[in-house]
Amino acid sequence: MKIEVIIGITSGLIGIVGGAISAILFLKKRIKRMMEYPTAEVFNQLMQKDISDAKRRRILAKLNKKSPLINKRIKDAYIQNFTLDKRGKEAVLFDICNSNDIEPTDDICKAIIGVYMPSWKKEYQEKRQSQKVESESSTTKQKIELDETKTFKAKVGNQTVYMSELLKDRYSDACNRLIQILEKHNVKYAFLKGTKDIWCRDYMPVQIESGKFIQFRYDPSYLKGNKEWEDSRSDVKEVCRLNNIDAQSSDINLDGGNVLICEGRAIISDRIFSENPDWDKEELVRELSKLLECEIIIIKAVNSKDEDFTGHADGMVRFVNRNTILGNDRTKEYKYWQEEMQKVIEKFGLRYIDMPFITDIKDSKHPLSAIGIYVNYLELDNLIVLPIFGREEDKDAVDILQKTFPNKVIETIDYNEVAQEGGLLNCTTWVVS
Repeated sequence: MKIEVIIGITSGLIGIVGGAISAILFLKKRIKRMMEYPTAEVFNQLMQKDISDAKRRRILAKLNKKSPLINKRIKDAYIQNFTLDKRGKEAVLFDICNSNDIEPTDDICKAIIGVYMPSWKKEYQEKRQSQKVESESSTTKQKIELDETKTFKAKVGNQTVYMSELLKDRYSDACNRLIQILEKHNVKYAFLKGTKDIWCRDYMPVQIESGKFIQFRYDPSYLKGNKEWEDSRSDVKEVCRLNNIDAQSSDINLDGGNVLICEGRAIISDRIFSENPDWDKEELVRELSKLLECEIIIIKAVNSKDEDFTGHADGMVRFVNRNTILGNDRTKEYKYWQEEMQKVIEKFGLRYIDMPFITDIKDSKHPLSAIGIYVNYLELDNLIVLPIFGREEDKDAVDILQKTFPNKVIETIDYNEVAQEGGLLNCTTWVVS
């Protein structure tokens, strides 16, 4: 072999090895920078309550310039207009990512707020995909199609509505009215085996936005002390086994009706604390945030268990989107509840839409009646099934929902025979996407 060839091969190998060493050194240097720069510490400075927004903007500019995780991706206009208001860490980080096209990766979330937020990443990716589709077509908005009978029909989604088998046995008329609406709009539905009461929302697993199921412990205090009610408590493990449902278990005592999830946020009433007395409140909220992959918003439940024996969030409010909730007319609620709700609204930057709320219906035969609670409707991707009560407020409720959800079909239903027993449509349905 000629000496020139040998020299050439040797030089090439030296170049490859040298390049590999340079790459390794570069990566080591970058990783070292990422580990050494106190991103979380600087972010905590940003969240201090006793500094001016002008100082916060300087801190944010520093974070943007020096943090390898952010890597100069925060826009100058965003920094110049940044205000903290009364937002928490999760809300601020989500807004920074969402407003600056920064994907909220596991590394970013873990390094800055200490919690993985897969639902944020999913929302980010879906938003970008939606923007891509919109740029390709001007017809991407959900359409309401007119069927052959000239009535509005919802566009079919991929959701399935589950109900307890006991619903069709004990309340056949109400169940059949609901089925007719679901069939009219081609919504898939099925009945759950092995249940002991009709309130399947409460004992079935909670499906989070990443698609995972979380099965909380179902041992509500309101069922205790009454043998008939205690005997009606469904065995959640058996129900899941009979219906081929695989869920992650949690020992936290929490009903599904007290969990509302939307766009990286979850609303839960403070009844969660009395149901889990052995937990430190802050630790409980942190654990719920990890399990649900959400920012947790705690709202006040009515103090009197005689008036609101479950304390479930779905009897008070519902999400419209991440920053908007629709709830019972606040003027009809207790003053202390109004005041606590206002604190929540200000802390999380929420808009509250008041929904009719009937409180003057008295029925000694049905002390637990849910008649008058319009917010306990069944919501699907393209359809809302709203309970009505034969009152003037019915029309207002329909009008508000139609304006709030212009791309959804609103169907109404007489569900009073079920409502008299203490729950409505969200309570008796379990929706799986």
